[in-house]
Amino acid sequence: MPKFESLTRLYDSLRESSHDFRITTDPFPPLDPEKLAKSMEIERKAAENGKANIPAGNARELDEVERAIVERVESQRDDAFQILEEQLNTYATRLRNLDFDGHFSQIEMTNHSSVEDFQADVTKGRDELFIRRKDLKATDEELEDFRKRNGLEKRVARVRGSLETWLKVLFVALLLIVETVVNGIYLAKGNDSGLVGGIGYAFGFAFVNVIGTFLLALFGIRQLNRRSFTLKIIGFISLLLWIALAIALNLAMAHYREISATAVDNIGPLVRQRLVSDPLGLADIDSFVLFAGGVLFSIAALLDGLFMTDPYPGYAGTYQRYVDARDDYAAEREHRVEGLKDIRDDHNEKIEGIIQGLSKRRKECAAIIDARTRMTKLFGEHQTQLESVGRKLLAIYREENRAARTEEEPKHFKAQYKMERRKVIIDTSDDWSDKDLSERIQTAQAELSAQMKRISKAFEDAVSAYHELDHIYSETINGSPA
Repeated sequence: MPKFESLTRLYDSLRESSHDFRITTDPFPPLDPEKLAKSMEIERKAAENGKANIPAGNARELDEVERAIVERVESQRDDAFQILEEQLNTYATRLRNLDFDGHFSQIEMTNHSSVEDFQADVTKGRDELFIRRKDLKATDEELEDFRKRNGLEKRVARVRGSLETWLKVLFVALLLIVETVVNGIYLAKGNDSGLVGGIGYAFGFAFVNVIGTFLLALFGIRQLNRRSFTLKIIGFISLLLWIALAIALNLAMAHYREISATAVDNIGPLVRQRLVSDPLGLADIDSFVLFAGGVLFSIAALLDGLFMTDPYPGYAGTYQRYVDARDDYAAEREHRVEGLKDIRDDHNEKIEGIIQGLSKRRKECAAIIDARTRMTKLFGEHQTQLESVGRKLLAIYREENRAARTEEEPKHFKAQYKMERRKVIIDTSDDWSDKDLSERIQTAQAELSAQMKRISKAFEDAVSAYHELDHIYSETINGSPA
């Protein structure tokens, strides 16, 4: 059964998550100028430096405190920029992992490979059915030939089920047991070992009487139904042999009962002598009952053997081979069709999953780009806020310093702080516009839908191809195409 390997890989890749990150709710926490002024002791340092007229009036560079303020603000800016770069790299990785180009290419490949995989399994099933159909045709012709040769065209063979066959076998065994017990009771009278000895002799008589009759009926007497004159003669001889066996054996058992009651030695020769000289000379009514009972058991075994299977020898076996081949072919074809249904349904389920996955990734792509834009905007706002904090801290320092000075303040005290902005460069090489992506996904969905139709068409063609075998190797009157 094809596994649609390329389709499965595409299906699984679209089901996998394209990232393993956590977005923070506040990536750039703002600085609190009041708290920062206290922690840096700006007012105290400003007053001390002002009393010492630091920085000097002719100073062109920032003093130590001013540099510390600027460094603190710009350090915060650099940290935020590092966070931004990490986030942008994460977004870029997520966009690359969406891999729309790769998935679209895989879709094009699966359009061919999936149908080819399906057709390969169809071909495999057809080859297997071809062999089984030939076997069915052979058994069908064998049965048809058997019917014509034996004049059985208008009669269906009587085939016994396994349960019915076992019941008939058990019936023979029951006959053997019952006759052994009954005869044992009658023969125990003249046996030195009593009932045990009587049953021993009775089993020997019963075995020949029941099993011998059953085998003669099954393999011999049924030959009377044959069209061949020679086989009919064999059947007739078997019938005569059974009659002789049933009468002679049961008479011998009856005479054995009477003779064993009076004689101790040479019972066998005496029984043979009595059978020749006076076969019906039974003095005891129980001996007649024993004889009649044995004949009845023999007749029961005869009927069981005659109707163990179809009365015409060989017909049931030939017909059963045909039925087995027919059922085997029908079961195999049903198995193959159900297998193709499962493959088709699995394929279509994966196609639907791929279509849903593409739509989901389109939304994810738009969300990533929006989040990236929002992050960039937040960083710009954060730089503005940092610049404002820097100006405020410098204003606090310079105001306190100016108030404590006795000399002229440096000129740069009047200059407003302007923080150098970090420029954000975004790699948009993996970006898809929502319009282009929507159109491309719609095209891919159309291709996948067409692929589903091709698989469904291939399934219908496969079922038709399987049924064509019925006409290539059609059956005779034994059965119509299954």
